[in-house]
Amino acid sequence: MRRLFGYSIVAVFVVAGFACAANAADVAKGRAKAVQCQACHGMDGVAKIPEAPNLAGQNEDYLVKALKDFKSGARQNDMMSLVAKPLSEDDIANLAAFYHSLGR
Repeated sequence: MRRLFGYSIVAVFVVAGFACAANAADVAKGRAKAVQCQACHGMDGVAKIPEAPNLAGQNEDYLVKALKDFKSGARQNDMMSLVAKPLSEDDIANLAAFYHSLGR
């Protein structure tokens, strides 16, 4: 019985690992999508205008939350609210992964 329980636990972790890997953000797709962000945030993640924050190396979870908040209207900024509206969940995850990767 203990062996069966042990195998069940291992199976759960294996399945969860594959699920996480399947939903992993794509840095290359984020880089491609970031072309629309470069005027303010730069392709290197260093802001090109004083009003825009630097994004290079920023925490990925923070970037995801910020983009989702701009998209939903929970966070307001004329430019970011407009830019974030059409982003898909994948776009948001990919952009966050890309800008986070610039800090390495």
